[in-house]
Amino acid sequence: MKAKAFDIRLFKRILEYTKPYKMRFNGVVIFAISLSIFAALRPYLLKQTVDGYIQTEDSHGLLGYIALMGIVLLLEVFSQFYFVYWANWLGQDIVKDIRIKLFKHILSFRMKYFDLVPVGQLVTRSVSDIEAIARIFSQGLFMIISDLMKMVVVLGFMLYMNWKLTWIVIIAMPILVFFTRIFQRKMQVAFEEVRTEISNMNTFVQERVTGIKIVQLFNREAIESEKFKGINNKHKTAWIKTILYNSIFFPIADIISSLALGFVVLYGGIKILNGDHFTTFGDLFSYTMFIGMLFNPLRQIADKFNEMQLGMIAANRVFEILDTQDQIQDTGKKVAPVFEGAISFKNVHFGYIENEEVIKGIDLTVNAGDTVAIVGSTGAGKSTIINLLNRFYEINSGTICIDNENIEEYTLDSLRKQIGVVLQDVFLFADTIYNNITLNSSAITRDQVYEAAKEIGVHEFIMSLPDGYDFDVKERGVMLSSGQRQLIAFLRAYVSNPSILILDEATSSVDTYSEELIQKATETITKGRTSIVIAHRLATIVNADKIVVMDQGLIVEQGTHTELINKESGYYKNLYESQFNNNLTQN
Repeated sequence: MKAKAFDIRLFKRILEYTKPYKMRFNGVVIFAISLSIFAALRPYLLKQTVDGYIQTEDSHGLLGYIALMGIVLLLEVFSQFYFVYWANWLGQDIVKDIRIKLFKHILSFRMKYFDLVPVGQLVTRSVSDIEAIARIFSQGLFMIISDLMKMVVVLGFMLYMNWKLTWIVIIAMPILVFFTRIFQRKMQVAFEEVRTEISNMNTFVQERVTGIKIVQLFNREAIESEKFKGINNKHKTAWIKTILYNSIFFPIADIISSLALGFVVLYGGIKILNGDHFTTFGDLFSYTMFIGMLFNPLRQIADKFNEMQLGMIAANRVFEILDTQDQIQDTGKKVAPVFEGAISFKNVHFGYIENEEVIKGIDLTVNAGDTVAIVGSTGAGKSTIINLLNRFYEINSGTICIDNENIEEYTLDSLRKQIGVVLQDVFLFADTIYNNITLNSSAITRDQVYEAAKEIGVHEFIMSLPDGYDFDVKERGVMLSSGQRQLIAFLRAYVSNPSILILDEATSSVDTYSEELIQKATETITKGRTSIVIAHRLATIVNADKIVVMDQGLIVEQGTHTELINKESGYYKNLYESQFNNNLTQN
């Protein structure tokens, strides 16, 4: 949906966020009114000074009026300060509330949403678009209100002082309004284009920086630089349009304002020289100030309206995300207890894309306390089982039960707390090892972390690092090897004390030393709890209570290692022997 310059419904929705700050909102309006009154008083006092005291050479009265003008100026400065300060303060409070709401909403989306929407786009919405909304209040709305009030008050003073001269000014105003409206329409389109190009640039940069290893490994630096150059040029072109429109409009506005002033001075001067007393020198002096105060706000309103348009476009984009309902339906009423761990999949069908099933009606039973290994070729649907058990995705049909209870009956939060997952691609935050283990949970103490680390055999490894548990692993854990990151993931899962544990390719692509530690950690954390192990390296799962073999979304074999290896021409037997022979060849 394209944002409108004056989308009333969108504007009202933005104003809803001012309700918690009603007193400050009203204060800004009051200071805007007082600012317009004090600003308009200065030229009027100047007229009184010229006509009443300078021409009559009344030095005593002149000093008194100058002192009065000084007091009015101080009051204007006072009003200006609080008006600007409170308007910006209000804007920042509002975007703080919107940003928190937006981030919380994004965190609630199901995984399918993140499969389709670029991360860079979400970053743009959460950061730069939110800041643009702040400018609605700091540079847009209240500035426009202030300028309009100033224009009304100034026009009132001008009509009161000399309505004949004022008509010259009033006739010129529709011409400026006409050009202002054209300018606003052009700028609305230009700003929409600017926001789109900023989003594209953020997405491109975020992806390339995240995948910098791939870029450098495949010597893509020059190619990616050329691509970025093209995107950057589009961004520049979009901004040049706004610069062009500004370069055309503001000189036109200045010319119209100058011509109006010239006609006023010319007409009033001729009348005074001809002895016509409908105007005075004081009028001409004050009108030179009044015209600037009348036309400059109108000229600035166009500029401030640009800020409003930019903010409205950004708000429209942010509200599109806030209005997106792509969450897993958390309709469960039961709080998941400590599970015994019996799991069953009954005729489960699922596909990431409509009409393309990845899981094709599987039936699977896992007894409480058992260790079940799931094996199969890439794309067989092994990792999808994890996503479905955690309810990251909704199944198309069938049921998934834990302890004979449909998992949809449990609240999402309590369900996921009872399931611990160790993934192949471990993600660590740019933080300390301790915080990456506890994920800043206050329920887990440092002593508990130390004890758990000793139990699974990783305490010595962590203590060997600089600062031990307070070692900063940097972004995505780059200061650690893949095996070390895997060990941290094991400890993270263990300290959460889940009822069910899932290990997804947890021992692949690690060094021999790390693998030994991981094997020990695996034995410790799987003891006494239901565990699902997904692995390519079949030698690591020969002792599993059950091995489930998957192919193309179907379960093709089930049984113990001994049962499956003795099955003539069996899928698992062929897979195991092929892997075993490859290892012999490599050795």
